[in-house]
Amino acid sequence: MKPVLQTERLTKYFGGLKAVCNFDFNLEEGELVGLIGPNGAGKTTVFNLITGMYEPTEGKISFMNEELFRLKPHQITQKGIARTFQNIRLFNDLTVLDNVRIAYQYHLSYGLFGSIFRTHKFRKEEKQIEEIALELLGLFNLEGRRNEVARNLPYGEQRRLEIARALASKPKLLLLDEPAAGMNPTEVSQLMELIKFIREKFQITILLIEHQMKVVMGICERVVVIDFGEVIAEGSPQEVQNDAKVIEAYLGEPLRDCGSGSV
Repeated sequence: MKPVLQTERLTKYFGGLKAVCNFDFNLEEGELVGLIGPNGAGKTTVFNLITGMYEPTEGKISFMNEELFRLKPHQITQKGIARTFQNIRLFNDLTVLDNVRIAYQYHLSYGLFGSIFRTHKFRKEEKQIEEIALELLGLFNLEGRRNEVARNLPYGEQRRLEIARALASKPKLLLLDEPAAGMNPTEVSQLMELIKFIREKFQITILLIEHQMKVVMGICERVVVIDFGEVIAEGSPQEVQNDAKVIEAYLGEPLRDCGSGSV
């Protein structure tokens, strides 16, 4: 396997708070890895650093052996990293189909002239995009909802749509931020099967943040635990589950403060 994502001494301050502290991490091609920790441990901050929403205070982030420093979020998406969010972020007033279609914008080649004058190239590419989007919606059992406005979908289907839209950008790495949040037990079980299916179908590397241990222990091959923004344990789900530092962190007894606080 070859490395997809690497971070070295990754650190982020917010004023006097150190949210992420010397975060060293390697993600190999094809892995499905969980990033866990107590509330406020810095997990989403790590995702925001990887995707360019925050700029690191210190350290490096490399994707496919290319540094991501100072790249904008849309540039990082073009490189092949896609994500979902804790709070679903759809284009609520657009249809289900248009939510997926819009993610293909980085792969269009007809340009402004083609879009204004509706050239043959424009019509051909738009038709191809619609066909691909419908195929993707079909994989997520959403094809029958194609013309519905996104805000009208049930919660579980909105989650699936957000993942489908992320995959529409053709990523090499998919970051899932608490995909099971707000789901009932049946939806959680379906989500677990969906994530495994996505990994196999799209030959993609997945890093997920999740609080539901059923998901983490059920599908992740490796788990990384952070507390106060710093890695405190790493290993198989079983190894991490029995780690004394992890147990202490989840009981609410901080081990050591790497700064003044956490985010």
